[in-house]
Amino acid sequence: MLNFADWSAGATMLGTGAARVAVHDHGQGPCVTFLHGFPSSSHDVLRIQDRLDGFRVVAPDLPGFGASAKPGEPHTYTIHAAADRVESMWAHLGIDATVVAAHDYSVSVAQELLARRSPVVRGVVWMNGGLYSDLHRQTLGQQMLLDPDHGAEVAAAMDESLFFSGIEITWGQRAPLTQEIVADMWASMAHDGGSAQAHRLLHYVADRLEHGPRWIPALEQCGLPMAFVWGELDPVSGAHVADRLAERLPAVPLARLADVGHWPPLEAPDEVAAAVEDVARRAGLVP
Repeated sequence: MLNFADWSAGATMLGTGAARVAVHDHGQGPCVTFLHGFPSSSHDVLRIQDRLDGFRVVAPDLPGFGASAKPGEPHTYTIHAAADRVESMWAHLGIDATVVAAHDYSVSVAQELLARRSPVVRGVVWMNGGLYSDLHRQTLGQQMLLDPDHGAEVAAAMDESLFFSGIEITWGQRAPLTQEIVADMWASMAHDGGSAQAHRLLHYVADRLEHGPRWIPALEQCGLPMAFVWGELDPVSGAHVADRLAERLPAVPLARLADVGHWPPLEAPDEVAAAVEDVARRAGLVP
């Protein structure tokens, strides 16, 4: 599998300056847009992409992540701006219909797109993320990064060893967490000095609190074909979130993965790909 450096070398750069976004566009057929989580990048799509023969898979590095622009102060990273970049990408690539596969950070991007009633979104596969802000359980590392007095110092002091420890506590039991996996995540975060911006990328936590009254109804009332692929061992957004999803949206398929943690795209790509195919079929994008 391509490492992050080789993967990012194949990206197409859209936009300029602080709006520059790295985009990967592979295959032909019905479109799937993969939106990654924090603190990772579009590189997470590779295992899913390999299982989606006959699909066009589009995967951007969202603002501040991967090979996309990582502006410093006074720039503010917001979910709304990320959604703007996704919509601009679709317009540039001529995409008028897609299934969105959203993980972690990007469940909020997808909720914002639903709240905007984007006509491009025809269905959504959701993977571990803070769909309900009151259920989000921050890791110790996130709490430290969010400290208004010392978050910047924590981000500046981060190295690959500390990064590994932060990912390890969110990983499940199905497959081992390898140094290669973490090295690619770290490379995507550290690219262009991005790790020093980690505390600022966590602005999404405040976004979720502020916009939850708009985003939660967008999720629960959208009426589009959807599916949830959920790692129950995730300490951040795991079984406790799946419980609420089952309660609030009982008609939506929910794959509860008892041995998977926070990273279904990496830990359970077979289940994610199957959910994407099912949603695309129910959305009328494939026979």
